[in-house]
Amino acid sequence: MYKLDDLKYPYDALEPIIDKQTMELHHGKHHQAYVNNLNNAIEGLDLKANTIEELLKDLKQVPEAKRQAVINNGGGHYNHTLFWESMTPGGAKEPQGDLKKAIDETFGDFEKMKDLFEKAGAGQFGSGWAWLVLEDGKLKITSTANQDAPISKGQIPLLGNDVWEHAYYLKYQNRRPEYLKAWWNVVNWDVVTKRYKENLS
Repeated sequence: MYKLDDLKYPYDALEPIIDKQTMELHHGKHHQAYVNNLNNAIEGLDLKANTIEELLKDLKQVPEAKRQAVINNGGGHYNHTLFWESMTPGGAKEPQGDLKKAIDETFGDFEKMKDLFEKAGAGQFGSGWAWLVLEDGKLKITSTANQDAPISKGQIPLLGNDVWEHAYYLKYQNRRPEYLKAWWNVVNWDVVTKRYKENLS
């Protein structure tokens, strides 16, 4: 059975970028619902997976009748867990070291990477996510629909931003590009850099 972990910061810690009410609803209600629905979907199944990562990497182990529920709710749980960990109040404003070098080599520089990421998020039709991922050892900007998780496609997510309306609508209404641009102020680059180093080999 999966569970919703507490945040490592208070609900109001990311203000004014993300408001307290949005964080309360997003974490306590939306994410909790994904966890509840995932647990209901896998109840009674004999699965090889011990972690959410193992489950999403090998969806064929899930009976077809339950598979879409696991994609939706397992992805929702996994994506949101990564999302919360990817933010912090007052963190480093840009990547450092090997990750910065890889970003510069892949995209030209950090500002160009941010622009591509924001365009991926703004251009995602309907609900979904914008991602910085590792694929075959190389950095890539991509987006996914709904709660589809990059690890189900063989990609390693380093950084993801939630562009479902519940992530930003109370503060930004229909101004998704404004939310995407403001969000960089709360990204936890220490965590993103750690993910990059751990998955580079």
